[in-house]
Amino acid sequence: MAVVGGGPVGLLLALFLDRYGVDSVVFDTAGGVLAEPRGSTHGARTMEHYRRLGLASRIRALGLPGGHSAGISFFTRYSGRLLTHLPWPGADETRARVAAADRTDQVPEPMHRANQMFVERLLWEHARTRPGITLRYGHRVTELRETDGAVRLTAEGPDGPEHWTAGYAAGCDGGQSTVRRSLGVRYAGEGGIDQDVLGRRATAAHLRVPGLYERFLGRYAAWSNWVFNGELALNLIALDGADEFFLLTSSADPDDPSDRALVELVRRAAGADIGVRVVSRRAWTPGAALVAERFGAGRIWLAGDAAHLFTPNGGFGMNTGVDDAANLAWKLAGAVRGWAGPGLLASYEAERRPVALRNTAAARELNLALGAVERPAGLEEESPAGEAVRARVAAELARYGTLTMDTLGVQLGARYDGSPVVVGDGTPPPPDDFFSYTPSAVPGGRAPHLWLTAGRGPGDSLHDRFSTGFTLLSLCGVPQDTAGFEKAAAERGIPLSVLRIDDPAGRALYGADLALIRPDHHVAWRGNRPPRDPAGVLGRAAGH
Repeated sequence: MAVVGGGPVGLLLALFLDRYGVDSVVFDTAGGVLAEPRGSTHGARTMEHYRRLGLASRIRALGLPGGHSAGISFFTRYSGRLLTHLPWPGADETRARVAAADRTDQVPEPMHRANQMFVERLLWEHARTRPGITLRYGHRVTELRETDGAVRLTAEGPDGPEHWTAGYAAGCDGGQSTVRRSLGVRYAGEGGIDQDVLGRRATAAHLRVPGLYERFLGRYAAWSNWVFNGELALNLIALDGADEFFLLTSSADPDDPSDRALVELVRRAAGADIGVRVVSRRAWTPGAALVAERFGAGRIWLAGDAAHLFTPNGGFGMNTGVDDAANLAWKLAGAVRGWAGPGLLASYEAERRPVALRNTAAARELNLALGAVERPAGLEEESPAGEAVRARVAAELARYGTLTMDTLGVQLGARYDGSPVVVGDGTPPPPDDFFSYTPSAVPGGRAPHLWLTAGRGPGDSLHDRFSTGFTLLSLCGVPQDTAGFEKAAAERGIPLSVLRIDDPAGRALYGADLALIRPDHHVAWRGNRPPRDPAGVLGRAAGH
C-alpha cells in the first residue's frame, strides 16, 4: 500500500493499516516532519481514533501545561481592556471530568489542544517503530498511475528516481495534491472570503513573545488570545504555555518579506514595547470551503486536504481528514486481504464526501460569523460610550467563541445514512445538530459509548472491546444465536468477533439486542434477533 503524503492524515492512515496487518510505504516531499505550527484542535472523535491506536494519553500530554485553559480570550489590546474570556477545560480538568463521568457519558476522549507539529512528530516517531511501515521522507512522488491491477509510482529521492509498485495508493498530499491531479479531479465550492478578520490573503507565523503571559495575559491567558479593535485584529494561539505562539492575522501584508512589520504589529497589539522573534511565517487564504468532485476510483483514493480544504475556524479540517483515514483504512485492508466486496472501496466516497461538504460549510459559516462582528473605533474609548460599545462587541464575540468550541455535534455526529454498506432499519436518525451529539445506534452512526468498568484506562470502554474487524455485539441477558453470522464470516474470510455484554444500560443505549459494529466503530446493522439472511447482512456491510 502506498501512502503519498506524510502529514498527520497520511501517518494515521499508515498506522491504521498497520493495525489491520497491512504493510505500507509513506512518501513525503519534506525531509522530515515539519516544525511549523498549524492546527491545534483534536476533536473528540479524533481522540477516540488515537485511543484505538494506544496513543491518546501520550497526545493529551502534548501541547499546553495541564492547568492551562483551552479556551478563548478577546482583548482590545493585550495591555488594554478584556472584552470576554471564555474558559474551556485544560488537560488536567479534562482528565478529572472523565474520571468522574457517568457510565453512559458519550465523550470518553474529550477535545484536546496540542499543535499539529507536536502531534505529527509523535505519530512519525511511533510509525518508525512499526515494522510494517516504511517511511520515505525526502521523496517526491512525480508520477502515479493505475495499470495492470496495480498502482505504479515514481518517486524522486536524494539518489535519483525510484520506481515502486503497490496494490493501492492513497493521496494524503495536501491542497496541491499530485495524486488528485493525476486523477484529473478538481475542487468544487467556495474559495477565500473578502473580509478584514481572517479573510482575503492572511499571514500565519510562529513567534516567540517572552513576557506576554507575565505582563499582560495573566489569569485570562487562554489557548486562543485575540486582540480585536478598530485598527487591527490578530490571534496569538498558545503553543507551549510559555513564550511560543502561532499568529493568525489579516492585518499584515503576507507579501512583505521582512519580519519588522510582524514584530511591530504584535507590539501594537500589545500596546507596549515587547520582545518578538519571528521563527517562521507563511501566507495563506482563509475562508475556503472546497471539496474534491471525486474522492478517487479503482485503486487510488484521496484523504485529508487532498480531498477537502477548510478555513481553520472551529478546527474541523485535520479532524475531518483523520476520520477519512479511519474510514478508508479498513476498506483498503479488506481489499488487500481479499474479503472486501466490489462495493466496499466505492462506499468511501459515498460516506465521506457528504461529511466533507457538511464540515467545510460549517467552518466557513464560523469564519463569516467572525467577520460580521464590527470593530468600531470607540472600542478603546475610555468613556460611557466606549463601555457600551465594548459590552455590545463582547457579547457578539462571546457568541462566536462559544460556537467555535461547543461543537460536539460536528465532532461525533458524522453519519453514513443511505450508505450502500449500511443496512438501515427504518428508524429515523437523530437530527444533525452543530452543538449537541445524541447517541444513537440507528445504523450509519458512531456506536454509542459505555464505560464497562470503574477505571478509565485501556479496556474499560466498550469501544476498547471492539475488534479490529467487525464486532457482533450482543447486549441481552439471554445469549443470542450468532452462528449464522459466524458461519458467513468464515466462508468469506471476513474478520468477525462476537462480544457479549449483559448490561441493561448498554441495551438501552443501542435500542436492540444485537448490533454489527464496523472496524471504524460505526453501526452497520442492528436487530432484536438474528436476521433471516445473516450472510446477506454481513456481505452487504463488506461491500458484496
